[in-house]
Amino acid sequence: MPIPPTMNELISDLLKRIEVGELRPGSQIPSTQELSDHYDLSLSTIHRAVARLREQGVLVGRPGRGVFVAERPQH
Repeated sequence: MPIPPTMNELISDLLKRIEVGELRPGSQIPSTQELSDHYDLSLSTIHRAVARLREQGVLVGRPGRGVFVAERPQH
C-alpha cells in the first residue's frame, strides 16, 4: 500500500491536474470526501490544502455549491 502524500504533495498534484487540464477552469473539484478517499488523507488535511489553494486564488468557493477551479484571466 503506498504511503499517503503530504499536504504539499497533495497541493502539487492538484495544481498539476489543473495545469494539464484534468481539472479545467470553472469546473467543480471533487468533494472533500472524494479527495480524502482518492489520496487516503484525512478530511482535515484536504480542507487545509483546499483552503491554501483558495488563498492563492487557484480555487474559489461558491457557498452551497462547492469549490471550483478559478477562471484564468483573459489576455
